[in-house]
Amino acid sequence: MIEVRVPKLNNNDAAYLLVEWTAEDGQAVRGGDPLVVLETSKAAEELTAEADGTLLRLLAEGAECAPGQVIARLLGEGEEPGGPAGAGSSGRALPPADPAGAGHPEAVGTGGVRPGGSGGSAADGADGSRDPEGVVITEPARRFMAEHGIPAERVLALGRKLVRRADMEPLVAPGIVPASAVSIPGPEGTGQNGAGQDGGGQDAAGQAGAGPDDAGLIGLSRNQRRVAEVVERSHREIPAAFTAVRIDVTEALAHARRETRRVRALVGLPELLVGATGRLLGRFPLFFAAPVDGRRARPASSAHVGVTVDVGGGMFVPVVRDAGRRPLGEIARDLTRFRETALNGVFRERDLSGGNITVTLHTDAAVVAATPIVFPGQICALSLTAPRPEVVAERGGGFAVRKVITLGLAYDHRFVNGRGSAEFLGALRTALEAPEPPETPETTEVTENGGPAA
Repeated sequence: MIEVRVPKLNNNDAAYLLVEWTAEDGQAVRGGDPLVVLETSKAAEELTAEADGTLLRLLAEGAECAPGQVIARLLGEGEEPGGPAGAGSSGRALPPADPAGAGHPEAVGTGGVRPGGSGGSAADGADGSRDPEGVVITEPARRFMAEHGIPAERVLALGRKLVRRADMEPLVAPGIVPASAVSIPGPEGTGQNGAGQDGGGQDAAGQAGAGPDDAGLIGLSRNQRRVAEVVERSHREIPAAFTAVRIDVTEALAHARRETRRVRALVGLPELLVGATGRLLGRFPLFFAAPVDGRRARPASSAHVGVTVDVGGGMFVPVVRDAGRRPLGEIARDLTRFRETALNGVFRERDLSGGNITVTLHTDAAVVAATPIVFPGQICALSLTAPRPEVVAERGGGFAVRKVITLGLAYDHRFVNGRGSAEFLGALRTALEAPEPPETPETTEVTENGGPAA
């Protein structure tokens, strides 16, 4: 018998959500077959079978689970389930739900079970009713519905198969969020996106208990609480400094349009900047290193550039890997995929981990400069503003309108000084003001009659 344990997926969360079993209870699986999808505060991860066996589920969909917890067993030929069984959707009993909604990571109300699990029968909701459409409503979400009198029709109108407490908050008008919605970020550990776990006294949705004076406060979403934790830790631990330069990107924008046609993928300033940043690893190794303590840093073997993505559903920092050695078309397709995932899907942990420098994008045309935070575990972060028109004097007399941006660099002043930051930004300025043509074509241009372009 092999126990299926929850791995430690990141340092951000003390518990994860079991979103979906991808193998049926009692199903024979082979090593490497997908078993279950877990969701962290920022990403989703699929666990696979370590070996062949028959799956015995021990936890229901919609439940929370902690790193190290056994959520299933793989039985060998002729083996019988051993020990007390937990909660699969095959009818074995679930652990009782914690009446406070928090305590044990295995605790889950019956409303957190996906209707129509293995065996095809729908599971009863928390009130004894059955959820239609195969929608999973977690127990914290059900309590939020009850507190605010949100009808089931509005929840189903969200169009989500898994409804969590954070999904319900937009259904409540600002100013009437109950005291139970107030969140208190807990301490962090380490990691790309911050780390640690929620503080004590929080329920399964990560919400803190609150007193009578907290009525009417607006609680942060789970994603935003993670952002808050990273910002707090960055300001607490990293003595950061900031330098910014103005860059003429008129030629870079024209180059990006040509490259878009050549590689058949959307190329803009972010794509050009990510590639240019990655190519500076050899000249500026300290800018990509990971601090070990206040006196030493571990060098990076490749430039993995994190890029902020925020399309209204929270900020994420997916990572373009090995940016210095990959062609522009691949970088462009990576960034396009990240934007699509932020809009329509869920990031995986591997998309968000491993960055050693970060580029923050500030796309509002009115923003002329921005100071990024330096992520814990990194030394530098760049900020890129949107292009804006500027009238400049020409050498031969007269004036011209050019497009300019502000490129900023926040850096850990224990490792980088002002001179080094200016040289790093100067190298990026050169790369953007006079972009080099590609050494080898990534695609072949095609003419109207289907033949190769001359």
